[in-house]
Amino acid sequence: MPSSLPTDIYDVVSLCLEEDVGTGDITAQLIPEDKILSATIISRESGVFCGRPWAEQVFQQVDSSVLLDWMIDEGATLCPNQEIVAIHGSARSILTAERTALNFLQTLSATATQSHHYASLVKHTATRLLDTRKTLPALRSAQKYAVRIGGCFNHRMGLYDAFLIKENHIRACGSIASAVVKAKSLHPGKPVEIEVQNLDELQQTITAGADIVMLDNFTIEETRAAVELNTGTVKLEASGGIETDRLVTIAETGVDYISLGALTKNCQAIDLSLLIR
Repeated sequence: MPSSLPTDIYDVVSLCLEEDVGTGDITAQLIPEDKILSATIISRESGVFCGRPWAEQVFQQVDSSVLLDWMIDEGATLCPNQEIVAIHGSARSILTAERTALNFLQTLSATATQSHHYASLVKHTATRLLDTRKTLPALRSAQKYAVRIGGCFNHRMGLYDAFLIKENHIRACGSIASAVVKAKSLHPGKPVEIEVQNLDELQQTITAGADIVMLDNFTIEETRAAVELNTGTVKLEASGGIETDRLVTIAETGVDYISLGALTKNCQAIDLSLLIR
């Protein structure tokens, strides 16, 4: 699945290499400087492959002369013992880049795999599954990219690109209506989303002219009622502790979105290995 690449890949990779390599890989110094070898990265389990641009940038920054011959595309299905990429170049460079490259591939493939799993559960509905801001520090844009590769969608990137007005914001502003008016006056064009606790607040939000309503911890019955109440002027997003066993039922109520922190925070790294040939 094609997806636009984040613009911070170089900077994120630089930060991670600085963290891992520091002043230099002292173990790699045991290997003769002119030693050339070939290696391959293989998958030990099934999943959705993701993270190739980050791995490429790792090797580019460590040693641009290392050659990578990719055998699968971004978003492809992984199988156990499948070769992902053949690597050829300086032994020192390959071993220095190994862990950082694998960290990106394992983490982003895990995120894409998790997203694909959830997306497949609701593919018979029109509901879109959204991620949240519950991402690994410094890897938000990368994980949100992986969510898209897996077939789900992105909520706001951060605190700057959309309003998400919650209970305490409403209390501080005085009312739902005043919060919406202030938001639209401060940043015209930015999406305005209101988190509501009940159907009365939903009606207030619809009347106030918000763009999206987050139904916070609504029951299935309440969610159905919210869909019936909505005139179509706002988008409805279900959120709050949504487990797999309730996900399909909620999607089938007709809500536009369901947001899931699990897409990015409950991922088990895909088991990948780099092997010297």
